[in-house]
Formats: sequence, structure tokens, C-alpha cells
Amino acid sequence: MFTGIVEEMGTVTDRDGGRLRFRAPLVAADAAVGDSIAVNGCCLTVTSVGDGWWEATAVEETLARTNLDDLAPGDAVNLERPLRLSDRLGGHLVQGHVDAVGEIVSPAPDLVVRTPPELLRYVVEKGSITVDGCSLTVVEPLPDGFRVAVIPHTCEVTSLGRKGAGDRVNLEVDVIAKYTERLLGASAERA
Repeated sequence: MFTGIVEEMGTVTDRDGGRLRFRAPLVAADAAVGDSIAVNGCCLTVTSVGDGWWEATAVEETLARTNLDDLAPGDAVNLERPLRLSDRLGGHLVQGHVDAVGEIVSPAPDLVVRTPPELLRYVVEKGSITVDGCSLTVVEPLPDGFRVAVIPHTCEVTSLGRKGAGDRVNLEVDVIAKYTERLLGASAERA
């Protein structure tokens, strides 16, 4: 479980198919093989770690459902280690399970993202959404996406400040909304 508060902007240093190596001194400092780390909001498992770097392998399913297949050496990525039970929840509950890939229409700070139609029912004003691993608050739902206001600090310390129109971003909607929908649907079927 994550919070959507990016800890470090790392860099892809090597890529061989689904194997990705990241330069990330903060995140790698206490990483161990088998740990989970969110990369642009996608939970990956550490397969190798060294001084200031770590590696993971993204399987075909992950590459097909996220923007990780777009990554190349030199690209910046948003990184977050999992939440500890003693940590503050600064963002919102984030699973690291990407629901879909959206497309930036207008870059930060007035970020507009085009969203696949099946996710629009989860996008509500003042609701939470994760964009490339960043917990953000929806300012305005749109017929084909949403608008969020990205503060200058977030633009500086995450890759959102470097993204432009046409760039693909990983999206994760609020898991509580998905569970609520499922439970209400089951209740309606029984009634």
C-alpha cells in the first residue's frame, strides 16, 4: 500500500525488455530483494539492488497496462516505497495497481488528462486520483477526463513538471470507490 506522495524522482539508467534499472539513492538505501517500490504509480518488486540503484522486471501484462513500456534510459520516474503502519497518510490509499493509462492534454500546473471512458465514473470533484504515482485532487471532472492543479513543489520534485501534451500517464482511481461500487452492485442484485 502506498500514499501517492512521491519520495524521490529517480532515473532509468538501463533497460533490457522488461528489466529496468533505476538510479535512486534514497529509495535504494534501504531496499532489499523482494521489496515493493512504486514506479510512476505501478508497484514493482525489487530483483537486484546496489549502491544507489535497484532493478525490477516488469512482465508483459504490466508493460501492456501501464506507461512503463515507454521508458528509456535517461527518463525520470516517480518513486515511492510502501507505507509503514507507523507512517502518516499524506496522500490517499494507493495500491500501486494501475487502472489505465491516460494522455496529457494540457501540462502542469493546470494539468488536464484525457481518461479512458470506463474510469470516468470514479472521477469526482475534490476526489483523489493518482497520476504517475502522485496523489492529486480533482479540480474538475470533464466529459473525457479531468483537471487537477499541480502545486509548484510537486512540479519540481516529480516528473509531472517535465511532462507535456501527448505524454502518457498511469492512472489509479480511488480503491474505496471501486469497492463501494462492487458492494452496492451486489446489494442491488440481491434486492
